[in-house]
Amino acid sequence: MAEKALLPMPEKLVDFIEEWKEKPGNLIMVLHKVQEHYRYIPDVVAEEVAHLLDVPLAKIYGVATFYHLFSLKEPGKHEVAVCMGTACYLKGAQDLLDEIDQVIDCKAGCVTEDKQFSVEAVRCIGCCGLAPVMTVDGKVYGNVTKDMIAGILAPYQRN
Repeated sequence: MAEKALLPMPEKLVDFIEEWKEKPGNLIMVLHKVQEHYRYIPDVVAEEVAHLLDVPLAKIYGVATFYHLFSLKEPGKHEVAVCMGTACYLKGAQDLLDEIDQVIDCKAGCVTEDKQFSVEAVRCIGCCGLAPVMTVDGKVYGNVTKDMIAGILAPYQRN
């Protein structure tokens, strides 16, 4: 398990898991904390969480795959999200996803080959008045047109 050496679980995270071990609803709280630290839930960490909480690994994966906020795959360095809520969809969000794919060769749900970007089609971001909306690393871009995509992504391509 070479990956284990690459992903040592920090003592602070182990302490958090120990603190929550006997509390109801602990698994969701623990998985949130794991994802906060790693940006996703790595397999080797899921195994360690199962061991520390004394729960079957299948339960970890059951919860992690049921809730859409958890991710089992490593995101790119820059996370791009395109809102597909009703207002954004009606104002051309699909065109934005198509243009993103043209600019960085990455479809929704994927990570670029160089691991610089991950792209997700997400539910409502909550900026309906600015539709269509996308975010890059949490920064909101509103009233986006497909002609703006290359310019929005350019600064992140240099990082």
